[in-house]
Amino acid sequence: MSDFEHRSTEKEARGSAPGRSWTPREEPRQDALRRYLAAVAAAATARGTEEPGPGEESPGTPVAAAAGPSAREPATLRVRDVMQVPAASVHGDLPFLDVAHTLAREQVSAVPVVDEDDHVIGVVSESDLLAKAAVMAEPHRHGPVGRLRQHRLYEKSHGETAATLMTFPPVTVHPAERVADAAWTAAHARLKRLPVTDHRGRLVGVVGRRELLLALIRDDAEIRTEVESLVGRHLLDPRTVEVTVENGVVTMAGRLDKDLVPGLLASVRDIDDVVDVVDDIEAV
Repeated sequence: MSDFEHRSTEKEARGSAPGRSWTPREEPRQDALRRYLAAVAAAATARGTEEPGPGEESPGTPVAAAAGPSAREPATLRVRDVMQVPAASVHGDLPFLDVAHTLAREQVSAVPVVDEDDHVIGVVSESDLLAKAAVMAEPHRHGPVGRLRQHRLYEKSHGETAATLMTFPPVTVHPAERVADAAWTAAHARLKRLPVTDHRGRLVGVVGRRELLLALIRDDAEIRTEVESLVGRHLLDPRTVEVTVENGVVTMAGRLDKDLVPGLLASVRDIDDVVDVVDDIEAV
């Protein structure tokens, strides 16, 4: 990740921080977001130091090629494992009002725009529709700032179909891409949903940030299973240590030889998705 990307990420994180303390109900969501962003950051860093493996190339689109290999190799989760099928889409000649009805019916904020052969040619979103509605509702804005905004919205205001309102070129991902790479692409492009296309650019599904988040973060039960397995490899009697996991935070309690404690805790901290380790072990 470049220095510029680091600064941009930090700035966005500060801007998204609440101006009040997180409530108990919000804290798990904050922890999950931290773990998700850590995985995205790992993918962004890895793309500058690794090369994609054989057969893992993204389709020949500039945006898809921008996403690189993931640091989360052990999971080997691919976009095809988490994408939504079938994916809602609209044809380029669909009228403005019908596009709005489609977004409302599908309860989504954006849909891919496809041609007659199902190639993704763009994405039309609520923002694209609002740009047209804004100019229609208030055609004249005064002042230099108002004129600038009006100029930016002017092109949208003349659109009557999905093809004339859409944002293009589309940001897409390939079914064989690693989930962390797709998450990096979504974060870099600031998109909530990504069309998934085959090697010919045809729509095969769609993947959202929620699916990417859930795929990147293992639940507490899975983390606990791995920790208990690790404890079993370190100790003759693993029952001497009790393991609990909550929101990625591992708590270890019990009585243990003081010479074994540092190595065991270090090994647990190295497990993927472990946010922190609470040491409640009584060293003897």
